[in-house]
Amino acid sequence: MSTYPWLNHYEAGIPATLEIPTFPLSQLLTDAAKKYPNQIAAHLLLKYLPLGLAIRSKMTYQQADEASDRFAAGLQKLGVHKGDRVAIMLPNLPQSVVAFFGILKAGAIVVNTNPIYTPRELEHQLRDSGAETIILLSGFYDRLAQIRDKTSIKNLIVTDVPDTLGWPFNRLVEKQVRASKMMKDLPAAADIHSYQAMIRSEGTLARVATAPDDVALLQYTGGTTGVAKAAMLTNRNIISNVMQYNAWFSNAAELGREKVLAAIPFFHVYGMTVAMLGTLYIGAELIVIPDPRNTEHVLQIIDREKVTIYPGIPAMYIGINNHPKVKQYNLRSVKACLSAASALPIEVANQFEALTGGRLVEGFGMTECSPAACANPIYGNRKIGSVGVPLPNTEMAVVALTPDAEGKYAMLAQGEEGELIIRGPQVMKGYWNRPEETAKDIDADGWLHTGDIGKMDEDGYFYIVDRKKDLIIASGYNIVPREVEEVLYMYDKVMEATVAGVPDAKRGESVKAYVVLKQGQSATPDEIISFCKENLAAYKVPRWVEFRTELPKSQAGKILKRVLVEEEKEKLAKRTS
Repeated sequence: MSTYPWLNHYEAGIPATLEIPTFPLSQLLTDAAKKYPNQIAAHLLLKYLPLGLAIRSKMTYQQADEASDRFAAGLQKLGVHKGDRVAIMLPNLPQSVVAFFGILKAGAIVVNTNPIYTPRELEHQLRDSGAETIILLSGFYDRLAQIRDKTSIKNLIVTDVPDTLGWPFNRLVEKQVRASKMMKDLPAAADIHSYQAMIRSEGTLARVATAPDDVALLQYTGGTTGVAKAAMLTNRNIISNVMQYNAWFSNAAELGREKVLAAIPFFHVYGMTVAMLGTLYIGAELIVIPDPRNTEHVLQIIDREKVTIYPGIPAMYIGINNHPKVKQYNLRSVKACLSAASALPIEVANQFEALTGGRLVEGFGMTECSPAACANPIYGNRKIGSVGVPLPNTEMAVVALTPDAEGKYAMLAQGEEGELIIRGPQVMKGYWNRPEETAKDIDADGWLHTGDIGKMDEDGYFYIVDRKKDLIIASGYNIVPREVEEVLYMYDKVMEATVAGVPDAKRGESVKAYVVLKQGQSATPDEIISFCKENLAAYKVPRWVEFRTELPKSQAGKILKRVLVEEEKEKLAKRTS
């Protein structure tokens, strides 16, 4: 790798290559517990109270490791075997950490599941993965019950937000979460099991050997078209990416001494690898917040807990920069932050750095890369508009958009625009049960074709110019237009519909629907949006609906989304001129 231009811009002490260990991912927590047994691993922080009190719970590394052993033993008692899929449908909680490692220790495969999925979306993921066991909050039970008979689910493990809290705060929080319908009493049943009972049991864990290339996680992604599909991420894929990320932060992080704010959801691959696993790997304190939308709570945590590392997405930093009370809080403990999932405006980075004194740099990744592929140096040369340089052990290049007569994609010169491709130990094994789609995205030489249009400059820094794949990225979430469109077509008044991503100052992009109604029908935007809310997760629901008599189309009859996007850009330019 010594011939790659980006290596000249690595910070001192960051290696071009890392030796990737062969141990299973579950050992990450076990090793950390041996090094830092009495240090805090997971710190749930729900609310600050007067007189210096707070609603919180703390779990040491030793406690987390032992709890995950007992959880794994409980899974085995339920009949979970090596290779079985177990879904985690939770917000960020200490239970998320215990369940994640418990599943791995039992030899099973984690299926990260978005807790705000509608029954329709949940059905697809559970059916596709073949999961037979799921851990979820009791308040999510009704959604699962609506579609359970269409899935393979045999066992439910139920937990709730107050489960790690002590008296009297557990009672106070229980009252609040019951009022919000996130907690409810479930009927006694042989197939419904208590998380608390499992981690308090004295069952013996039968150790299960897993190989580096065994799948550890099914992480669902929008991909290029159609419904969500699962990237198969192996033990080696995820361990590689954890090590790559921490090598990049080696000049900004001290082993066993950092406090990391876990605001990115753990069910998102970025939150799982960078926030949760990256923190535990270095023995840091993982400060867990279930709802990152309360920006003032985030400000309070940074101020009072002296947070040092805060991985996030641009919308989070924008929220802090523009909060009316931001000057009331001391944010100077922040040392370094990595922003990903959507473009980071330089003005946002500059303002955040002025508030905190820390560094905020942009990176780039994909679910298929576990997810991190490249980033700007933390203290080195940060280039405006660039997503940075490849991480250790990672190769990146730009190739022609179309293959030659032999099916090969020509490598392009520096400065030329083409499709971005990535190769490295973090690149997925493939898509679950989709060999044809795997072959389309990963070529015979191991290069992952990202679908992003990019370029590389003379220093080896990469830039994302556009997306070949027709995805909408809102607040870091990938949204497949076709999935939203299919829901729109389910509405009996709609004759024709399409959706596109339009610029959104806070979310990067938001979904806008363009609808042609059937003759003689009438509808309102709120009516369409309400229907979508019943069938889509909140982040996929169109923010705007525009009714049209017809949609722009090519001569072949294909709807021209780019025309709609250009119209939106022109409207935005007029408003800001």
